[in-house]
Amino acid sequence: MPVISYRSYGDRSDPQQIRITVPGWAGASEQRVDGSHEQPWHCIPFSESARYGVELLYPFDPELRVRSVDGKVVLEADWGAPPEEGAMWPPFRAFGEDYYSYQLSLDLAAPPGWAIRCEPHPRFFTDATNATPLAVPALIRSEWWPMINFCIFKAPPPGTTHVFRKGEPFISFICIPAEPDLELQAMGREEAAQREMRSRRLSASRDALAEGTRWLSSTNTVFDGTYRNMARAARAHAKQKRGE
Repeated sequence: MPVISYRSYGDRSDPQQIRITVPGWAGASEQRVDGSHEQPWHCIPFSESARYGVELLYPFDPELRVRSVDGKVVLEADWGAPPEEGAMWPPFRAFGEDYYSYQLSLDLAAPPGWAIRCEPHPRFFTDATNATPLAVPALIRSEWWPMINFCIFKAPPPGTTHVFRKGEPFISFICIPAEPDLELQAMGREEAAQREMRSRRLSASRDALAEGTRWLSSTNTVFDGTYRNMARAARAHAKQKRGE
């Protein structure tokens, strides 16, 4: 597991591992039972993906509201005087017509062979109000780039407002291999046949695998815990192999 080190300047929040907030941006604390409304945290693939990176919390007292008016980005906040001499103030600025920037005052360093990728925070995808800022993905090769970084956000569409409030997460970062050394190929006949057979066996066993976990949501959608149970079993098996 790569270790990410960081240094920050000024009145900024330190990065932290992403926290699934329930009740909060990951949904309400409704259990997986008949009549409940489906929540983002109910989905194991989403929850595991959300916890994969680190997040930053908005550190300032003044609330920032970002709008698009007549094709231009409007940043609304009562910033006051700079908190320290020489600080870039205000820390948010328009960036062209369709974007705006934020001075992170943060340097994240990944080990050799790894890079830091900026991502929208997972709560962007769960926010029905569309008020969560949309960070533009970017890859930083920290092995040879030791600079304090800034980030870019896409401006909201007309009629929508991005809102930054103190203590709320607004951006995430993940650590990935620095080079996309992927080779994409169609499955061979043997591999495809093996996976097809496994999928059929899983389908035939689904009732047993999901026993006691099937429920009907308030939108009449059927859910079950097959994936959740298999994920739990796979983690237990991996720990056993490692001798933990």
